[in-house]
Amino acid sequence: MKWSSALINTLRESPKEAEAVSHKLMMRAGLVAKLAAGIYDFLPLGWRSVKKVMNIIREEMDAAGCQEVLLPILSPAELWQESGRWDLYGREMMRIKDRNGADFGLGPTHEEVITDLVRRQVTSYKQLPVNLYQIQIKFRDEIRPRFGIMRAREFMMKDAYSFDRDEESALKSYKTMFEAYNRICRRIGFKFRPVEADSGAIGGSSSAEFMVLADTGEETIAYCDKCDYAANVEKASGKIAATGGNAGDKIEKTHTPNIRTVEELAAFVKMKAEDTAKTIFYIADGKMIAAMMRGDREINEIKLKNVSGAADLRLATPEEIKEKTGAPVGFAGPINLKEKGIRLIIDNTVAAMGSMVCGGNEKDYHYVGVKKGRDFNEDLAADIIRLKKGDTCAKCGGTINEQKGIEMGHVFYLGTKYSKAMKATFLDENQKAVEFVMGCYGIGVTRIVAAAIEQGNDENGIIWPMAIAPYEVVVAPVNSKYKEGFDYALELYEKLKAAGIDVIFDDRDISPGVKFKDADLIGFPIRVVVGEKNFKDGKVEFKLRREKNFELLDKTVVFDKVVETVKAAKTVL
Repeated sequence: MKWSSALINTLRESPKEAEAVSHKLMMRAGLVAKLAAGIYDFLPLGWRSVKKVMNIIREEMDAAGCQEVLLPILSPAELWQESGRWDLYGREMMRIKDRNGADFGLGPTHEEVITDLVRRQVTSYKQLPVNLYQIQIKFRDEIRPRFGIMRAREFMMKDAYSFDRDEESALKSYKTMFEAYNRICRRIGFKFRPVEADSGAIGGSSSAEFMVLADTGEETIAYCDKCDYAANVEKASGKIAATGGNAGDKIEKTHTPNIRTVEELAAFVKMKAEDTAKTIFYIADGKMIAAMMRGDREINEIKLKNVSGAADLRLATPEEIKEKTGAPVGFAGPINLKEKGIRLIIDNTVAAMGSMVCGGNEKDYHYVGVKKGRDFNEDLAADIIRLKKGDTCAKCGGTINEQKGIEMGHVFYLGTKYSKAMKATFLDENQKAVEFVMGCYGIGVTRIVAAAIEQGNDENGIIWPMAIAPYEVVVAPVNSKYKEGFDYALELYEKLKAAGIDVIFDDRDISPGVKFKDADLIGFPIRVVVGEKNFKDGKVEFKLRREKNFELLDKTVVFDKVVETVKAAKTVL
């Protein structure tokens, strides 16, 4: 492609609404254009990268034995009602009515649709295993679309679904896809980490996320410094030191005026934060529950939702807390909650405390010396806190550290969650109806592009991995009027193109500085500059986007150098 014929509009400044690095650079580099909140046009450069991501994914899915299909975006409410997710998915699902008043959803994911397809198409054990995938647009009505295509309302996704006859073969399918995802990440060129994860609205007994490591990521990964344990903090569990819990043996109600934080409370009663316990109130499926943890720890709402069994969980409002407990926020505690019809879930750290300081159920009052079993009883004790840096790994005893990441893929072992709900069965050797054992596997195709930019950038622009750069090489003659140099650059461009190198020829009649700034902003991995001064000595500039300095190469070796560099960068070990 010649630059003069391409639709490439770069911007010197970032759009005001852009927050994330990838959002800013994708807009500035002319990869995308905003249509509405969370909805973007993919321009030629951006779409080239997306297509390269799709090609890598397709190759690895096909190599793993998957077959590609294309499912409808629009699906009838009846399918979602069969699985129980029509209400569970909530307002994130975009819903419409047809002219006859029938309800449909714009697919945020396709478990129901694919399960329905397979129950109609696969009738015998002889047809198994089956693994079907698609690459298609998804819709999720995000409450707050942000970070450009990182959290958009319309996005491209690869979703695959495996169907097996039993758990053993289903776990083999899961492992095959897990390994395929590792290979996809390596081929793209990511620094990444697979981590244990919560299954969320998809469900299932186990799942893993593939995290692209980036300081700007919105996810936090907890990992062990000794073994291979790693998990999203939503899922992470470890050993928590049983410190604190030394608030005395006698319960006393203490006046604690104007206390609003755990730190203020600990200082006021002359104790440590780990001697206190805090109680947080939630509305779970319309009913109030209380979650209690040691004062120096933070609640993990995903864990709480899972152990409570709630389909819908939200923080209770100050008004709801006051009405139900009689005390304002910060002063409501665990004593007498059962009498008020409030279910109490305590964290294991509270279960290990000898005595504690907690809310006094009256404004400006706390109880000191409260004991579990004597002064209150829980309905459930479980792990409901957020693991943090410095905790102990439950697997090997090492120390937990944290790093930021961006989720680009998620694999789930579903078991019979959907097949059972939707009565999806096949006939075994004895002509007995058996439920399919399933797995599902998603990759955010467009999100991968943004994640690559979050991981690879500097003050000048994008630093693409070679495998998904819109063009691998830019050839830039400094002066189009210097015929000898221009002709060489054009010949090199044509020769590289014939060799299968993805190359763009910057034939614009503009200043060299603008050409270089655009090349750095867009992030072409290799830049070849043909300037009059060096070319008269038979030399050409060869520069890698990742490096600060360029090499001066003899013009006769530039072609081979480019081809070797591209090939080496795309080789997966």
